Amino acid sequence: MKNERLYSLDLFRGITMFLLVVEGTQLYSALLDYGPQEGFFNGLILQFHHHPWNGLRFWDLVQPFFMFIVGVAMAFSLKKRWGKGQTWMQSFRHILVRCLVLLLFGVLLHCGYRGKLVWELWNVLCQLSFTILLAFLIFKFPFRVQLLISVGLLLLTEILYRYTGIEGFDKPFVKGENFGSWMDMVLMGKLSGGGWVAINAIPTAAHTIWGVLAGKILQSQKSARDKFLQLFIPGVVFLVLGYSMDWTGLTPIIKRICTSSFVIASGGWCLVGLALCYWIADIKGYQKWGLVFVVVGMNPIFIYMFSNTVGSQWFNSFMEIFTGGLLLSLGASEGTVQVANALVVFGMEWYLCYWLYRKKIFIKI
Repeated sequence: MKNERLYSLDLFRGITMFLLVVEGTQLYSALLDYGPQEGFFNGLILQFHHHPWNGLRFWDLVQPFFMFIVGVAMAFSLKKRWGKGQTWMQSFRHILVRCLVLLLFGVLLHCGYRGKLVWELWNVLCQLSFTILLAFLIFKFPFRVQLLISVGLLLLTEILYRYTGIEGFDKPFVKGENFGSWMDMVLMGKLSGGGWVAINAIPTAAHTIWGVLAGKILQSQKSARDKFLQLFIPGVVFLVLGYSMDWTGLTPIIKRICTSSFVIASGGWCLVGLALCYWIADIKGYQKWGLVFVVVGMNPIFIYMFSNTVGSQWFNSFMEIFTGGLLLSLGASEGTVQVANALVVFGMEWYLCYWLYRKKIFIKI
């Protein structure tokens, strides 16, 4: 097999980043606030907001997609690096620096959100700084060993939440009263407003590890049909297992503390999503339509940082001076202005990605 990145890899990553960039424009919030407050449309837009606790919405899958696709890309990147003669130690130094930069970026984003210096570790980039390093350290282990380690991470999470018995933090699945919240008090001296916990990095490392394993399957000499089935069938099994754990009351699906049932169910969606992208783009060859997504995914860390800093913290309000001034003068409602402004900002950010793509400028760390 040629050592080339598959189009489905870029497509899946592009769709994920496309959704994240749209979020940064506040479009989902604008549609929820100013659209119908009940009915099908409201239910649809709610899917683009995190579930408040026990349950799973579409938006709860975007971070797992992000962390999973990083693992897939790592499999291709390391094969390319080692094929050019780079040693394991050289790769380790590169990965270590990358993880430190991601941790720094994650903390800086929290400072931007708060408007002051803070030490907070809930951002996806902070999570990735751990999951990428762990996935790399076990990268050369046999397939089954890596899979067992990922299962071990989920078992460790179950044990920590259920059996540590720390006073005041001994309720495994209660917001603010679980082991993850206690660890936040230890690490940061505070709790997040929404029940998020920093040690989500432990169970969600499974997503990055599974991404690596999926990447190795796509690199194998098996037929395209076998590759598709080796992604799709385990994905369906994961979905059944994860949702069953929730429905039977064994372990509730809670994205905010990344319970094992959530990680397994979302991991199933990751595998099914990648399998479908592979089937559509690389087996059937339907690729032209995907360019609108692919261009956004070619600079993932850059556009994520841009949309969460320059975009959401300055660009959104700056552009509203013009969209609001024009539309309000024409008698448009405030809700229409918010939606229109989000679309304008997204169009400009998408074009930035397209311009970088056309110029073959790919910003990497």
